[in-house]
Amino acid sequence: MKNFTQTLLLLALFASFSYGQTSNGEALFASTCGTGYCHATKGVGGGAPRLAARGLTTDFIRDKVTNGVAGTGMVAYKNSMNERDLAAVVAYVASLNEAVSDGARARRTFTGTAEEGRNLFSQATLGFGRCSTCHQANGIGIPVAPPFASIPETLEAMKSLATPRVVTARAAGESMPALIMARRAQEVVFYDLASAPPVLRTLAPDAVQITEGSSWRHASALGPYTDTELAAVLAFLRAGL
Repeated sequence: MKNFTQTLLLLALFASFSYGQTSNGEALFASTCGTGYCHATKGVGGGAPRLAARGLTTDFIRDKVTNGVAGTGMVAYKNSMNERDLAAVVAYVASLNEAVSDGARARRTFTGTAEEGRNLFSQATLGFGRCSTCHQANGIGIPVAPPFASIPETLEAMKSLATPRVVTARAAGESMPALIMARRAQEVVFYDLASAPPVLRTLAPDAVQITEGSSWRHASALGPYTDTELAAVLAFLRAGL
């Protein structure tokens, strides 16, 4: 009975520590990264990429928070945070990705080429160049793009997919390919496709100009894959649709 009680106390202390770490990480994130021009509240994305529900691994998050990202506004927080605070921020951002980690478990069983394609669809080593950065299939990935209505019959058809919903947005003197999510009286919400992962932007209607059509092509997002790998991804999509 004594050992059982001690175990319960240890579990309670661990839970309290874990909650406190995440809670402190949320406050730290809000004060350093959670502004609208950065990653925004709860990491939903503003001027900087979205962090929530992207399937980011803890190792990936720790590396970027610690060392920053060269050539961007993402600084190395190892220079301004102590180890405990840095770990708390990493734990918080990791918690924002738990839903994707759970949802990434396949709902169906795949074999052979289809199984290989499933793995390639969300291949972590491809970073944000993986298909699951913008597409969701079989519970894997982020539905930035609309759901698949049909699967291309051939590899060439996949490369030349039409993207009629992609338009050109111009804001703050910059032009970018955009996928409009909402156009309301007080705001325009769209994904900026100029970089990977796409950045979700929310601007006032008078701050952005939308022009139909874009030079952006689906083939430009397929660079990380070889033709053999893309054929395997197609096999996975056909098996899972």
